Amino acid sequence: MAMRDANHQNLSKLQIEAVMSVSPSKETLPRQVRQVLMSHTDSLVNPNAIHGSYQIVLYYENLNEEDPDMFLAGWIVESICSALFKHPLLAGRLIDNKGLLEIVSNDSGIRLYEARFPMILSEFLALSEKEHLEAELVFWKEIDEHNPQFSPLFYVQVTQFECGGYSIGISCSLLLADVLVAENFLKTWTEIHKNMFLQNEEIKAPIYYHPLLKKKFESPSGDVISRTPTNKARNIVFKVTAKDFSFNKELWRDLAMLCVAEAEHKLHKKMWTNFNLFVKESSDVIKVEGYAKNGKYKEVLDQSLNNQISGATWIDFGDHVTFHEGNKPVLVSRWIGSTADGKVIVVPCPEEDASAVIVSFPFEKELENGF
Repeated sequence: MAMRDANHQNLSKLQIEAVMSVSPSKETLPRQVRQVLMSHTDSLVNPNAIHGSYQIVLYYENLNEEDPDMFLAGWIVESICSALFKHPLLAGRLIDNKGLLEIVSNDSGIRLYEARFPMILSEFLALSEKEHLEAELVFWKEIDEHNPQFSPLFYVQVTQFECGGYSIGISCSLLLADVLVAENFLKTWTEIHKNMFLQNEEIKAPIYYHPLLKKKFESPSGDVISRTPTNKARNIVFKVTAKDFSFNKELWRDLAMLCVAEAEHKLHKKMWTNFNLFVKESSDVIKVEGYAKNGKYKEVLDQSLNNQISGATWIDFGDHVTFHEGNKPVLVSRWIGSTADGKVIVVPCPEEDASAVIVSFPFEKELENGF
């Protein structure tokens, strides 16, 4: 108990030093729009249906012991501006268009936080409670369902550790479609970041680095840095080979229920009877619907799909990306966070004739043995 209190005391000293909005380097024309289809009944029954995020924390040691990456956040701003130009929907906002929800690439920007943590990176990674403590290394604030146009859908937090080492935490709204969006963005971003250094070897500091401003002004106000507590969820990942299936609404639902049943079987636990299903129907449409798990599956469908469901891992979604050549992350953590209820995310991968299915549920919703 004493060790836990000490660790939490250290964690409470996490210092947010700077906050800024980062927009694409050029204006997005034409505007991209993604419809968020959600039944009116579901939104009334479950106002948290649009909540939840896919989160990644990448840990890096210093590339050069003599240079503690003091300009890291500034260089990241420059590279991320260019990356957002290729993925403008991440910098957009969710709007209510006459009762219909849409994500519009209006270039409002992602939110970038720069922070410091009072511990050496190697010591942090060795903590027994690291899995729970690392939630502070990734910023997330839930979408305001009453005023969604003011809520960023994508956050980046750059955290410097003592004596060098840093982490990059990324939060991406589940409404931005799927985990592959974040992974594809990461690949684009890191390639731009590495090329930027190769092309600007003579430049010592980025234009976005403002050391004088940091010394002059106090830390950001509480309302700017207040976050939604990141409650890690238990996640089980499946891969479904769907070469012979033309997936429709009913089949997506049955597929989700089969994966929920398989997750329960793996854990020997009953999770929940209701869940929100996120399905990326196309690049322009994501559907969010509430379902009740009734345990009734068509026998033929059950057998045919069960034969094509296999276990998967987070690493199947993306490689360990590097921001500097030769400096791979020492650890990568991925999870679905801030879920107050069960989520099932279905991500079609047409090029592989497969779909990824992520079953996510908060630990406190777990029911002990007994169905």
